[in-house]
Amino acid sequence: MADPVIVDRVTKRFAGHTAVEALSLSVPSGIIYGLLGPNGAGKTTTLRMIMDIYEPDSGTVRLFDQVGGGRTNSARIGYLPEERGLYPRMRVLDVLVFLAEAKGVSRRSARAKAIEWLERLGLSDWRMRKVSDLSKGMQQKVQFISTVLHDPDLVILDEPFSGLDPVNSQVLRDTVVDYRRRGKTVLFSTHIMEHAEKLCDRLCIIARGKKLIDGTLAEVKGTHGGKHVIVAFDGNQGNARQIFADRRLVAKIQDFGQQAELELAPGADAQEVLKALVDSGARLARFELASPSLHKIFVDLVGPEAATAAATGGGNGGSRA
Repeated sequence: MADPVIVDRVTKRFAGHTAVEALSLSVPSGIIYGLLGPNGAGKTTTLRMIMDIYEPDSGTVRLFDQVGGGRTNSARIGYLPEERGLYPRMRVLDVLVFLAEAKGVSRRSARAKAIEWLERLGLSDWRMRKVSDLSKGMQQKVQFISTVLHDPDLVILDEPFSGLDPVNSQVLRDTVVDYRRRGKTVLFSTHIMEHAEKLCDRLCIIARGKKLIDGTLAEVKGTHGGKHVIVAFDGNQGNARQIFADRRLVAKIQDFGQQAELELAPGADAQEVLKALVDSGARLARFELASPSLHKIFVDLVGPEAATAAATGGGNGGSRA
């Protein structure tokens, strides 16, 4: 059986700007697949081509083994677009039933499923309120419900965690994981590496419309060799910054203040770094040999400026993100 999503060398241009260039990726069944990149990388454009909203200038997209199958397979797909949109004057339950009916679900079944989902996501008390009465986070959860209410085989989420507080982000993450456990396929875009590292079975990192790397998380991490150390401080940092600047010991560093991720220099010994930190007067809460974090790989691939823009939500998002 073919993978439910196959993107084969697609290119899309807008007024002379190449948003996506010769991009290929394949999403197997029953996994969570992350499309990662800074704002403006081409993530939204790629998802819109997959959904048959945009037509590629070249290359092909196959959904469920059909070329351009985004429209013909609508009932099997749940799509949460980057631009959130619900009917603000409709009641929450009514809008969910209406959207489910548009996907072929009977009114009776849609109502029962909507009530169940609202209860599950903590919105039961709001079901008879107008959408406009809900907070932004609540509205986002309602729109997520509308995306999955018809029980699609493939769920496509464009920046689903954007604007959510930590509690609602966790609720949505748990729901996505549960969806995969049921054998469904989830494809989502994000520029937040923490979400990708915790959720994704496979991922693809793109920048400026081009694929930089893809594979399982282990495969992606395996491409970045070298020894990596996680250091966390318990108060006094001593002369740690001086040690981190010693290129005989440390080749690269991601410094987060009370915690740092080090890539050791070729030939450097982690025990030597540990001793130097202790001798400098630093109090350590953690010193751990580890594989490189996805955040570090992302920075190495896309560059620190693009990574900073992604982390802060800057850059040129828009319809060509």
